[in-house]
Amino acid sequence: MKKIHPFSPVYDGKSEVLILGSLPSIVSVERGFYYMHPQNRFWKVLSKIFEEDIYSKDIEAKTSFILKHHLALYDVVASCDIKNSSDASIENVTCTDIREILLQAPIKKIILNGNKAYTLFCKAYPNLKDMAICLPSTSSANARISLEELTRVWEEALRNSNILI
Repeated sequence: MKKIHPFSPVYDGKSEVLILGSLPSIVSVERGFYYMHPQNRFWKVLSKIFEEDIYSKDIEAKTSFILKHHLALYDVVASCDIKNSSDASIENVTCTDIREILLQAPIKKIILNGNKAYTLFCKAYPNLKDMAICLPSTSSANARISLEELTRVWEEALRNSNILI
């Protein structure tokens, strides 16, 4: 089934780290924002790293949180054929255009949330591969990695990007 990315990127002129996923899940689309499936651990990981409960907050608070911490949030896939919300089924991809973000924000690092996002990103933007780092997916489909390990790896990446001091 053809799916078109429904959200605008979240960033401002102070965003230094761009976090890119693959494509919002069906539940995230229904709930109107990134990583809104209750089983996805993205907001839980960020809550632990920044010691601030953002998981239970609304979209406006999540957006403010992203910007306050000099992050940017978007996805790699602009449109594709996909079955349900399975990254493994993604085909016929058109990638998002991140050039506007890179022109308007001082992005120093691009974090890819999972292997599929990383693979698609490297294919679409081979010239930006040096800025990119692939982190384990926060998706519940990546259950083999614990919340504690996810948090450790994501925190290390953010610390190395000078977002955490």
